[in-house]
Amino acid sequence: MPRILIVDDDPGQRSLLDSFLRSQGFEIVLAASGEQALALLRDQTFGLMISDVRMPGLSGLETLRRAREENSILPVLLVTAYADIREAVGAMRDGALNYLAKPIDLDELLATVRNVTGLGKPAHVAFNADKQLPANVIARSPLMQAVFHDASLIAPSESRILITGESGTGKEVLADVIHAWSGRSGGPLVKVNCAAIPENLLESELFGHEKGAFTGAVARRAGRFEFANGGTIFLDEIADMSPPLQAKLLRVTQEGRFNRVGSSAELQTNARILAATNRNLEEEVKAGRFREDLFYRLNVVELNLPPLRERAEDILPLAAAFIAEFTRGKARFGSSVPELLTRYTWPGNVRELRNVMERAALLSHGELILPDHLPAKVRAGTESAQPAAPVAAGDPESLGEIEKQAILQALRKHHFNRTETAKALGISRRALLYKLQRLREAGCPVDGE
Repeated sequence: MPRILIVDDDPGQRSLLDSFLRSQGFEIVLAASGEQALALLRDQTFGLMISDVRMPGLSGLETLRRAREENSILPVLLVTAYADIREAVGAMRDGALNYLAKPIDLDELLATVRNVTGLGKPAHVAFNADKQLPANVIARSPLMQAVFHDASLIAPSESRILITGESGTGKEVLADVIHAWSGRSGGPLVKVNCAAIPENLLESELFGHEKGAFTGAVARRAGRFEFANGGTIFLDEIADMSPPLQAKLLRVTQEGRFNRVGSSAELQTNARILAATNRNLEEEVKAGRFREDLFYRLNVVELNLPPLRERAEDILPLAAAFIAEFTRGKARFGSSVPELLTRYTWPGNVRELRNVMERAALLSHGELILPDHLPAKVRAGTESAQPAAPVAAGDPESLGEIEKQAILQALRKHHFNRTETAKALGISRRALLYKLQRLREAGCPVDGE
């Protein structure tokens, strides 16, 4: 089994690649700098080097050039958060075999590594044997199975994770599962909703304050990062954080250091950061509302939760679970209710479905759930902007002609690049791949020439 050398100054990124590739059967050696990598290359034999591009001291490109001087046939895979075409061209000229963008797509990474080494387990494996979904988490759809598959591989690492998705899709639930599956499960999981706390109090909430630091600070108070030491901190709605506070959060992500409000003494935390947002942070960065450096620090790996309309297989199991919760298992659905629930597209996602089921349980007195117990918009399907019924494989009509043509048009426009096509359509790459598989089975040309 050839060794793989991973070179990155970010401990979270190193931990992610180390944990993931070890889980696939590879032997891994880590380096925190280009200088350390070159020293290791002189003493050991490696089958592949995976290196970040932008690092203090020797950059990834300079490390690549010097490594080539000593070993002209060493395969090198470069990784970067910065989509700089000139750097990519330079990397290819200097002998990099590929150039991957952060956040890393683990399937793409594994396929590349397996192609180079000819070894390793298949890219698609079940959840780790010791990772079982909690009883209260329902993931019947292939899309959600894929999300939790990725989470099972990433959770044991120390890497920071950005959880994205529309409001109500279950980002907090995913954070709970990641913490439970991590090596920090015995430590605290501290949750902070950045949108629910007034801006002038959020800094104190996160970092704590000293007595007299501001009006009302009558005693010293520890912050959430102190409480999360040794565990995980979940920062929900991270896009609502003000720019000055973003700068202070950047320091914590880089060094693990912070100051209480009103104090010059430095405190240390090793809390693992999970962040979540329902906004497109790349667009927020372009608009100047979110720091680019913080975005790339938080987004070591991204897990995107698909909206409920894209995972219709989960609607009825979720509805049944909610009804059982609210009626202690006494109520059941009338014969026409399941069709109404799957026809509606749930713009409020799982949160809306839960609220509707609570309403139905109250109106039915915990007995038979009838259509009249559902809101009028659910009965009429008035919010149905996209097809919500489960899609049969190989049936192009069930995909919806408009959706099919939109996907094919976007594919051609972006030269069949999956990542760019997904961005243009406003869906996750995973959701796009799932839709492409169904179109492929229906005989549609989705793979280009």
